[in-house]
Amino acid sequence: MSNIILTNLTLIDGTGADPQENVTVVIEGNRIKEILTSSQETKPNSAEVVDCHGQYLLPGLIDGHVHLCSTEPSIVEQQRRNYPSYGVLKSLKIFRETLDQGFTSVRDLGGADAGMKRAVAEKLIVGPRLTVCNAILSQTGGHGDFRLPAETYAPVQGLGGVASLICDGVDEVRRGAREQLRQGADYIKVMAGGGVASAADEITSSQYSPEELRVAVFEAESAGTYVAAHCYCDRSIILCAEAGVYTIEHGNLMTEVGAAAMKKAGSCLMPTLITYEVMRRKAKELNLPDFTIRKNEMALERAYEAIEIAHKMGIKIGSGSDLLGPMQVHKGETLELQARVLGAMGALVATTKTNAEIMGIDDQLGTVEAGKLADLILVNGDPLKDIGLFKDYQKNISLIIQDGQIYKNII
Repeated sequence: MSNIILTNLTLIDGTGADPQENVTVVIEGNRIKEILTSSQETKPNSAEVVDCHGQYLLPGLIDGHVHLCSTEPSIVEQQRRNYPSYGVLKSLKIFRETLDQGFTSVRDLGGADAGMKRAVAEKLIVGPRLTVCNAILSQTGGHGDFRLPAETYAPVQGLGGVASLICDGVDEVRRGAREQLRQGADYIKVMAGGGVASAADEITSSQYSPEELRVAVFEAESAGTYVAAHCYCDRSIILCAEAGVYTIEHGNLMTEVGAAAMKKAGSCLMPTLITYEVMRRKAKELNLPDFTIRKNEMALERAYEAIEIAHKMGIKIGSGSDLLGPMQVHKGETLELQARVLGAMGALVATTKTNAEIMGIDDQLGTVEAGKLADLILVNGDPLKDIGLFKDYQKNISLIIQDGQIYKNII
């Protein structure tokens, strides 16, 4: 069992507490053994001592909404043009880049599966710890139905990319949910509204009936887990909240009415601000279709207001990126955008402690505490004064430790 001692650091522990200076963190194996102040000393045998030169230590960042197997900006075209095996191999670069950006854990919302989760855990591939839903459940004509409006062939289950399974009616949704759980899904995801990247629906639409949503929730809760739902508008949000859906993904068009339903149900919000900002900036470069550009502007128009409403109403707010293809190198910008509403510390907490709570891994990750897994990052700068430093992650993230192992060290 190896030991690492991180000395001379400033600690931001992810709880929202003020930073602590002159701290030493002792790692034994893959766990944080103890956190010491300057007045305390420890000298474990055979320890690797790392002088952090006053830099800022944080919990490993957690992205609550990713699609690591999305290798192209268009999910529709990716499913058409690529062999599943090719897409998987191409996605390995995104896995590594995500860890490079300081995200030591992620929740994948469709595409990565239980096999990839196992491969990361066994260190067969380099990437963040994974929580997965396997294939997304979608209705015919829903956001997970990747056929264009003029195409009339029967839908097939998508493999890789942003994987989806078309399920209509209570019995099909039940079977679909049970099948994902059988294959090792950590939770169930449903498409409960239209999306920016799909051709056949509007983001103002709601999808799935109350009965279909409730059966997905029933099956998830019977297995000890929850349902995450893609949706934007109040109608969709209210139907999901009333059905018992735990996490509302995106929620850009939410008003006080939708937020009230979420608050009553105890649902959480997972905003994904950065994907809309990057699609706006790079629409021409990425050759995004006109329908995506139009709907992206609709989604971005009220995105920050929706988070403000949720924040004022005391709804638990996580942090996700939802970036696709080459846009995935911008995950670190998520914190800067979320800080516009939550402040720098609020953005850090959302991207560490809160995401861990939402994902059900807070007993192991999300804060820097003795006994927790040693997933840590060191940044060269004060993120409370410059939350934008995560954008230049190659330079500003000087140390990455995952599962007690040093992945990167440029101190």
